[in-house]
Amino acid sequence: MRALVTGANGFLGTWLCRALREGGHEVRALVRPAGDPGALPGLGVEVVRGDVTDPASLPAAVRGCDLVFHLAGIRRAPRREDFLRVNAEGTRLLLEACASHAPGLSRFVLCGSLASVGPSATPRREEEPFAPREWYGESKAEAERLTLSFAGRLPVTIARPPRITGPGDRENLLFFRIAAKGIHLGFGRQERPLSWVDVEDCARGMVLLAVHPGAVGEAFFLASPELTSIDGLQREVARALGVTTRNVNVPPAVLRGIGSVADVASKLLGRHLPINRKLAEQVLAPGWTCDPGKARRVLGFEARVGLAESIDRSAEWYREVGWI
Repeated sequence: MRALVTGANGFLGTWLCRALREGGHEVRALVRPAGDPGALPGLGVEVVRGDVTDPASLPAAVRGCDLVFHLAGIRRAPRREDFLRVNAEGTRLLLEACASHAPGLSRFVLCGSLASVGPSATPRREEEPFAPREWYGESKAEAERLTLSFAGRLPVTIARPPRITGPGDRENLLFFRIAAKGIHLGFGRQERPLSWVDVEDCARGMVLLAVHPGAVGEAFFLASPELTSIDGLQREVARALGVTTRNVNVPPAVLRGIGSVADVASKLLGRHLPINRKLAEQVLAPGWTCDPGKARRVLGFEARVGLAESIDRSAEWYREVGWI
């Protein structure tokens, strides 16, 4: 089958393209006009230029495709309208293009997020209502609503990964760089539980969503059953790097202040800084956990990569490319 992957040159997108090619699928990768295709040319995929916020570029991208995986979006932005324009409106435009120009489509797979249902120390389940706590989660919840509104016109399904780790990850790079300097950031005494999934497992789960008949019209948390925490994640990073760290406590008010200032700086500089209000709120939440039971029962999906292995692979990759 021929699959279109939006956001294909990103962290998860590249791994998904690799998994699809290994499964014998033809892959068309949608990359923004000025975007770096990264490793895609070496994977044997067709790179096409377009943008999910540009409706004129989408008919040619979806035409002739059997599967569409929608991963394109933004995780950092200083304005709420930026999140909604790209993550929500971009999803609507792509759905419209699929409904009008891809009549043979067998599955539309949206990459959603745990952020759409909000933080919780008790594992979230798919039937719980949306309760986002920040703009990113709000935009991903709206993208899910839009996707399910097309269920009568397209065979849609939704993946909701939590924090994703593994080679190529930028979201957790800050913790590696801090640990490399001998620092372990503390945010109070509360142990905030955290769900996560290795990128290879996440990509494999998304391919399964595209072919399993039980996935149509449903959302699934794709996560490891093994929980960690921000503290636990930092401890694993220090172990993988072979460093001893000292604890540096950051009061919540200070972290929120830094995030707000960084958002203002991002607007002025025209680029996204590694710290922002979204990251601050995520770190200070009571927990970010989800129950992967539905994916196991319905799809037979089980995460295979343990946290130590995932962090070890990340550390090795960061060293190879000179990121740490």
